[in-house]
Amino acid sequence: MSSSDRSQAADVQTAVQDVKGTYEVRTFGCQMNVHDSERMAGLLEGAGYVRASQDADAADIVVFNTCAVRENADNRLYGNLGQLAPKKAARPGMQIAVGGCLAQKDRDTIVKKAPWVDVVFGTHNVGKLPVLLERARLRSEAQVEIAESLEAFPSTLPTRRESAYAAWVSISVGCNNTCTFCIVPQLRGKEKDRRPGDILAEIEALVDEGVTEITLLGQNVNAYGSDIGDREAFSKLLRACGRIDGLERVRFTSPHPRDFTDDVIAAMAETPNVMPQLHMPLQSGSSRVLKAMRRSYRQERFLGIIEKVRAAIPEAAISTDIIVGFPGETEEDFAETLHVVREARFAQAFTFQYSKRPGTPAADMEGQIPKEVVQERYERLVELQEEISWAENKKQVGRTLELMVAEGEGRKDDATQRLSGRAPDNRLVHFTRPQEPVRPGDMVTVEITYAAPHHLLAEGPAKAVRRTRAGDAWERRTTAGAAPGQQGSGVMLGLPTVGVPEPEPATTGGCCPA
Repeated sequence: MSSSDRSQAADVQTAVQDVKGTYEVRTFGCQMNVHDSERMAGLLEGAGYVRASQDADAADIVVFNTCAVRENADNRLYGNLGQLAPKKAARPGMQIAVGGCLAQKDRDTIVKKAPWVDVVFGTHNVGKLPVLLERARLRSEAQVEIAESLEAFPSTLPTRRESAYAAWVSISVGCNNTCTFCIVPQLRGKEKDRRPGDILAEIEALVDEGVTEITLLGQNVNAYGSDIGDREAFSKLLRACGRIDGLERVRFTSPHPRDFTDDVIAAMAETPNVMPQLHMPLQSGSSRVLKAMRRSYRQERFLGIIEKVRAAIPEAAISTDIIVGFPGETEEDFAETLHVVREARFAQAFTFQYSKRPGTPAADMEGQIPKEVVQERYERLVELQEEISWAENKKQVGRTLELMVAEGEGRKDDATQRLSGRAPDNRLVHFTRPQEPVRPGDMVTVEITYAAPHHLLAEGPAKAVRRTRAGDAWERRTTAGAAPGQQGSGVMLGLPTVGVPEPEPATTGGCCPA
């Protein structure tokens, strides 16, 4: 055995000896919550825990990272907690923690309804999770700690990133808008921007680790700069990303139409590694409803943005969020939404039936729409969007695209002997497995031969395969020795401390679609 082999074996043995137990993080909600969960996992691994295997009956620590946007969020949480109660009773030492937006909102209510919960923590004090778990263990009583403002930007915390080749990067946290349907600003606080140098330092560190695609996150990502006094800060950030060697793909989510200025469109069009993809939340096509929602744009403004983006980036795939059945929405208002959908020709739309959230102005508005009316409108909208998505996907047939090979995106890949990847515009493509080996993060060039409403097929042989540093990173991660119970070691990366202030966490427009 070589000295390096002995050293590696000793490291693995030490890791095994230091393991305190296993953990599982269950995530609900938007990309911001997904990114926050990576921080929670990193904190737990730093405290000596390892991820529980997928077939484990229950982990030693189970963390729920909750969402408060949907009407059934509470029921979903308490249903999951109820299922864990007998397992915890049968396993002395098992701990349960609840964090995220619902924890920030409900606070003490959680331990009253589910007294077997050990820790409740909020959106502003993610970094306290290991301390609160240990305190609950020592005191044998639930620990509820909800900070009212951000204690430290989560980017300063250790991270167990789920992907070796693609990463979320938060640029701001919080929201300054007052949309009447949204509770998120109450739970995430006012917008706080991160310094550009800190953002770029994190991206550069990620690229050094092998990441080739990053997604910039913010509750209203293109409002970035309002806290630091620079209205063009977001477009400057996009252009700066274009100068990072080795960074192949840049995405962002979710922008707000109010802040979507011409300099951002120009930066997207003129920066080669900014992908031709845009998620632009509409919410309603009716200007009257938009006013009631306190959305600071109207139908004409929204369609004008779409027109400008298409003129500058003809191949851009544009997606959106739409709420059906907002209080007071008439059939005429809904017809305006259908009109915008036909005009904008979204590649994809995330459609939601309005759900009343206590604490929001919309919850007390007159004109709440009967469930059956909302359902009927929702079905009409989905049918229309399905037709448009399919028609727009058919335009891709015959195109040659370079895909980034993805991990776990094709549920039927094993049965069909295919792999899956993402096109530059983020469309999902299933392609014939090349003869030469490829890894997640590698790039494969294919010709599109068939279109379905939600995916594309490339049934012929690959035109080219490009092995990448991202693929190398994925291979290192999956072949590295992992402690028992771990599904491979994660990419542990915190913000490099290069003259940083106290930087931030992330948000994304999915929580409350911007």
